Amino acid sequence: MYADSETRDRDIERDATRSQSEQLADLAGSAARLQDAAAAPADWSRTVELRNGVTDSASRIPFRRRVEVELHHVDLGIGYELEDLPDEFTAREIDFLAERFAGHPAVVSTSVADSTGRLRTTGGGAEGGPVVVRGTAPELLGWLSGRRDGSALTVEGGPLPALPPL
Repeated sequence: MYADSETRDRDIERDATRSQSEQLADLAGSAARLQDAAAAPADWSRTVELRNGVTDSASRIPFRRRVEVELHHVDLGIGYELEDLPDEFTAREIDFLAERFAGHPAVVSTSVADSTGRLRTTGGGAEGGPVVVRGTAPELLGWLSGRRDGSALTVEGGPLPALPPL
């Protein structure tokens, strides 16, 4: 974890020009550090703080690491797309993001429905709504994670809600 958003942004900018071998060495090193930390006795039921003040159970840290790897793999722009992500991963991350925005003061009450009919609710802290946002799971994940603009989604009951940055 970064100490704050400014440190994160600065480190990303600084390290973006590293060679592939340096990037891979850093990835391997961070994976080893996470594995070592996870092997130590700890209270995995405790609450931890993630980015932007979001809290979660320590037991979900391994999945949060997978999210970082999977979504940043998509971000590389090398042909691995949101549609290539495993269905179980996509569904689980949509669940997390819907939960993250639940009650958010900037997001109207929103139902998120994927093409399988699975429905999640989120938002509800802002005036307006309710709206229903429908689309494929990859498109919904793209919108919820800020990786797509939502133009491929269908919205009923109002405009597509603007989501705060992650």
